[in-house]
Amino acid sequence: MRVWLVLVLSLCPAGLAAETIYAARTIRVGEIVMPEDMVLRHPDQPGAYTDPDQVIGQEARSTIYAGHPMRMGDLGPPALVQRNALVLLVFQSQGLRITSEGRSLARGAAGDRIRVMNLASRTSLFGVVQPDGTVQVKR
Repeated sequence: MRVWLVLVLSLCPAGLAAETIYAARTIRVGEIVMPEDMVLRHPDQPGAYTDPDQVIGQEARSTIYAGHPMRMGDLGPPALVQRNALVLLVFQSQGLRITSEGRSLARGAAGDRIRVMNLASRTSLFGVVQPDGTVQVKR
């Protein structure tokens, strides 16, 4: 049985290990990862990305230095709402829908919970960034 396993591993050019995605250049916080920003290398690094499709188009959450592996916590979806940007606040409950203009007090991607300020009342609230860039407020 061991002879068969050694034979298979020696014939397979990459063995059974997956390639890890490394940064081809230093990627700063907030930059979007493009195909030319990464390179595939061996050996497999635990906790690092192995599929380029999961990396392309993602935003760097921390600085990734050239030659270092891209780890799961380093990337996330691109921010839709920037800090201090004007946003549409939406409150919905039992068929009632109220909208107001607000100012974001943090950056956020779709699904992120951020703090916002209602410009009409100057009240600070928390809301969830929606895929269209609006902020769903719950009280």
